Amino acid sequence: MEIKTKNIYAYCCAVFTVCIWGTTFISTKILLNNFSPVEIMFYRFLLAAVILFLMRPKILKCKSTGEELLFVFAGLLGIALYQLCENTALSFTYASNVSFITTLAPFFTTVFSMIFLKSEKAGIKFYLGFVIAISGVFLISFNGVSNFKLNPAGDLLAMLAAVLWGGYSVIIKKISALGYNIIQTTAKIFFYALLFIIPELFIFKSSLNLNAFLNPEIIFNILFLGVLASAVCFVTWNYSVKQLGALKTSAFIYLLPVITVITSFFILKEKITWLTALGMALTVCGLFISQFVKKIKIIKIEKEDKKTQNADLPN
Repeated sequence: MEIKTKNIYAYCCAVFTVCIWGTTFISTKILLNNFSPVEIMFYRFLLAAVILFLMRPKILKCKSTGEELLFVFAGLLGIALYQLCENTALSFTYASNVSFITTLAPFFTTVFSMIFLKSEKAGIKFYLGFVIAISGVFLISFNGVSNFKLNPAGDLLAMLAAVLWGGYSVIIKKISALGYNIIQTTAKIFFYALLFIIPELFIFKSSLNLNAFLNPEIIFNILFLGVLASAVCFVTWNYSVKQLGALKTSAFIYLLPVITVITSFFILKEKITWLTALGMALTVCGLFISQFVKKIKIIKIEKEDKKTQNADLPN
């Protein structure tokens, strides 16, 4: 069974995206010394929207109100609310709790896909991969955490973030079916996200500390988040969803804690314990099963069929 070239690009885009997203915590941590979470969101997606508009300086006009609403909800769920819930959750509960709970997003993507996307259904291999991968994420997230406990407010917000991302993934799949340019669609989503983020600035009484931009380190990290982690990565992620579907693409979220651990090892010099290593192995194994096991079986069946056909041919 041959894998289409477009699918190869889509897999590469998904891996590239999670690799970048898995390292954004460093930039965010640095920026939190000068900005609030909402301010970081505002600067990040404002810059991203401008970059994408400059790449395709033409406003995307939808054909109907229904299509327009898809973009509205994508900006609201996948960016404005998701980012707010995840960042706020970190102030109420442990980072390990948030890391683990938000990685449940593929499960919610599956639920929503089965309800709203009739063309996408999860098989046994997806659930098996999910169980194995989430076990690995658990080991990574709670390795060395001796005071693990539930914190209802923060944990519920993290769970809500996972639900929101699941909804966003399904909406993106619906948007991709409309046939619009991927850069223009992402820019339009960012535009609506900004409309929802601006009220958040007033609600949380943000000051938009412009003096901080005199610091080259601040400028570099804002550029990293705005240009690479947002303008580029949301385009590559949306492209992967378009080609692979919401289910297959969402499974790559399992890799986020793995990338974070690797980044912490090289940049922050944090140690990788044997439990963390086991968790990373389980996570990658679970992702492999959910993505490729069925294809391997099909290849074997096809080879067996060819052998049978060749055996039936006269000598």
